Amino acid sequence: MKRLTILVPEGENNLSSIVGAYKIFSRANRYQEERGRSAVFMIELAGVSPEITFHNGLFSVKPHIHISAISYTDLVIIPSLNHNYEQTVAGNQPMIDWIVQQYKSGAAVASICTGAFLLAASGLLDGKSCSTHWSAADHFRTRFPQVNVQPDRLITDEHGIYTNGGAYSFLNLVIYLVEKYYDRETAVFCAKVFQIEIDRQRQSAFIIFKGQKQHGDDMVQQAQVYIEEHLDEKISVDQLSARFAAGRRNFDRRFIKATGNTPLEYAQRVKIEAAKKALEASRKTIHEVMYEVGYADLKAFREVFRKITGMSPLEYRNKYNREVNA
Repeated sequence: MKRLTILVPEGENNLSSIVGAYKIFSRANRYQEERGRSAVFMIELAGVSPEITFHNGLFSVKPHIHISAISYTDLVIIPSLNHNYEQTVAGNQPMIDWIVQQYKSGAAVASICTGAFLLAASGLLDGKSCSTHWSAADHFRTRFPQVNVQPDRLITDEHGIYTNGGAYSFLNLVIYLVEKYYDRETAVFCAKVFQIEIDRQRQSAFIIFKGQKQHGDDMVQQAQVYIEEHLDEKISVDQLSARFAAGRRNFDRRFIKATGNTPLEYAQRVKIEAAKKALEASRKTIHEVMYEVGYADLKAFREVFRKITGMSPLEYRNKYNREVNA
């Protein structure tokens, strides 16, 4: 039997990601046994304290075992750290060291949501792709520039390291791991029992783009503001760089370094975010919304919208605007 270790770090964690992972894997084990097979995992919660409290003492978790008592495990799951990821990372160096040791010994490691901060602090994500909650992606990118953060992806799977997007999307990661370690039939069964949409690959539709301004480049910030204030215009990057007295190559380089996007990508994301809000909250037609955000070609608008959100403008409106379906 393999060993599954769900970590309970010191500090404020996300209780649901711990309980959810425990329940789904436990049900997967039971389903195996119901089919006359052996359970795949021995499941245990592990930490460095005998009890961790959550939500100002309202809930608590008592880990089964201290991490120092685990010499080897097959799969490690790092829960979400909520919004206290910096504080939690600083207070969990022994656990970070233990994760590195387990990975080097052959264990796979999966992080949930902002648990990616704890995983990245180990250095195991350097040079690899990683997802996390979209709202923490800019901070993550600044904190760990050596990691290729992919906030649009729901799950990453690279060299025995798994990460996932935000909040309850961890359920999709758990189902993904169930299929990896059990089989497709068990994954489908658990998806049905827990009513989880199986095979979802992106969190793009849930991202609220607020602009990437956690940097110190004044020129880039001014360019960002200009783009945001001229949504209805088709902005030329050459004109934009000239406006700020910068050569095109230097302008692109500084913009990418500061935001992680090219100026064109940034303008597209700003425009599509405005389009999403209009589609969510008004009865405007797709064409009206398209013109308002500076597009004149419906095909081009659809392509960019789908690239960023994972669905067409019509699909997005039908999904998130109740009035148009009334």
